[in-house]
Amino acid sequence: MRPPPFTVISGAQVREVLQGQEKQVTEVVEAAYRLHGDGRTVNPDSYFLRFPDLPSSRIIALPASLGSVHGLKWISSFPENVAGGIPRASAVLILNDAETGFPFACIEASVISAARTAASAALAAVRLSTRRGVRPSRVGFVGTGLIARYVHTYLAANGFTFDELGVFDLAPAHADGFSGYLARTEAGRITVHDNAEDLIRSSDLVVFATVAGEPHVHDPAWFSHNPLVLHVSLRDLSTDVILASCNVTDDVEHCMKANTSLHLTEQLTGGRDFVAGDMRALLAGEIDVPSDRPVVFSPFGLGVLDLAVGAHVHEQVTRDGGGHVVDGFFDELKRYG
Repeated sequence: MRPPPFTVISGAQVREVLQGQEKQVTEVVEAAYRLHGDGRTVNPDSYFLRFPDLPSSRIIALPASLGSVHGLKWISSFPENVAGGIPRASAVLILNDAETGFPFACIEASVISAARTAASAALAAVRLSTRRGVRPSRVGFVGTGLIARYVHTYLAANGFTFDELGVFDLAPAHADGFSGYLARTEAGRITVHDNAEDLIRSSDLVVFATVAGEPHVHDPAWFSHNPLVLHVSLRDLSTDVILASCNVTDDVEHCMKANTSLHLTEQLTGGRDFVAGDMRALLAGEIDVPSDRPVVFSPFGLGVLDLAVGAHVHEQVTRDGGGHVVDGFFDELKRYG
């Protein structure tokens, strides 16, 4: 036996592979969800590294196994970076050989993370709107960073078209930048809102992609028109809003952690009856999606999704002769004698 070659794949290479493959990546993510729903994955809890002197910052480890590949995403969130002109989040993905356990790739993973998150949201939006029997035509984005841009891209790639697009961000410059991006890609009318309430009330599909650490949207009346909500950032909605909605998540057990809105609601009620089902049930057509209540999809984000997309990227890059192979990365291979 010999260790596999160790390859480093840059963010530029990841982006080159994934750009234009949004529909294919959504299919990769769906296949990973189906394997997970069938119990054919290993996806332990995420591990949070926090810092007493930097309470808003964290680094998260997401270990996982997808059968033919094991690995770990190591993703940091340092919000203070934004003021310094660099992104809040950064990440790497390590892929391990299933036979030997040796790592065989280190991949820049912020783009992979954004792509798998957006693919998950788009997949849920397709399934939930199909179950409802109507596609939303008015979308609103609360939070306008990289994740919001990727969610929009993946919604468009999966057949969503919008007559109206709303934008709200606490930073007006970010909202203006995102509306400029939408103007280059969309034909619908774009409105930059002064507050979240106006955006929510004017949208059939609401995307939360913020860095909120605790609920900031408290009034269920804002959702009285029963929109579809992609609650990607997980902590925006109060327990009152959650309890007034039909709630779907990608994995119930994983989402009931780290003070997500669903976790706070579980702590309040002492149960999980407010959750209608998970992605396995949604893909199987087992969830009745009502039209007389808001429908909220809260995806915790699973490490197996990062593995699936990362393995897809690695396969395409190495097939085309790309990636940087680090010669001699593994040393002292004769450990005995």
